Amino acid sequence: ASAIFNASMIRAVLVEDNALLRDGLLRLFSEFDDVEVSGAAADYDEAVALIEAASPDVVITDIRMPPTDTDEGLRLATKLAEERPEIGVVVLSHHVEPDYAQRLLADGTAGRAYLLKDRVGDATEVHRAVVAVAERGSLIDSAVVDALVESRRGDGSVLDSLTFRESEVLAAMAQGRSNRAIAEHLDVSERAVEKHCSSIFIKLGLSEENDLNRRVSAVLVFLGAETS
Repeated sequence: ASAIFNASMIRAVLVEDNALLRDGLLRLFSEFDDVEVSGAAADYDEAVALIEAASPDVVITDIRMPPTDTDEGLRLATKLAEERPEIGVVVLSHHVEPDYAQRLLADGTAGRAYLLKDRVGDATEVHRAVVAVAERGSLIDSAVVDALVESRRGDGSVLDSLTFRESEVLAAMAQGRSNRAIAEHLDVSERAVEKHCSSIFIKLGLSEENDLNRRVSAVLVFLGAETS
């Protein structure tokens, strides 16, 4: 199949202990002209060794894998943030777990994506996540964002000062959408999105930073990874 995005070849490593899902993901990625999977691992130690050998652009990893089947994928992401920050990470999860998304992005949103395994059957969505983190962007599954929004309602945080539309714009921003993509998603003008973003930044006390830093900081406030 033709590549969905214009991008140079992305070298990826897959980390998944379920053999059937691992084979399915490998077949999925073989359809992309701009993604080359260098290898696959089934547990944490194997993943660390493979990443060291392959030096990929992106790691696609399950959250739970041997040896403890708890949070190995998140620990791998943290290790890479500290030792190989240039490597993007797409974390796959069976469940909507906002706490895991917060942990994944605690060190920053650049090059990080959190995707539900339900999306694996959607080649476009998976490909979008891989390309996003390869380009140092971010993507959070919309179902996880919805859960985060619900969990933060009425908690007395600065987010309560946002209007409903501003909350929608911030949630879309957390999914890694550009202003144009947010406008299309919400069926409003791009100019309207720009105005909402400016209002969001002011209300969150981010008016003095440059635009990229403001977007990242706003998302971190939204996720609860920072305080206002």
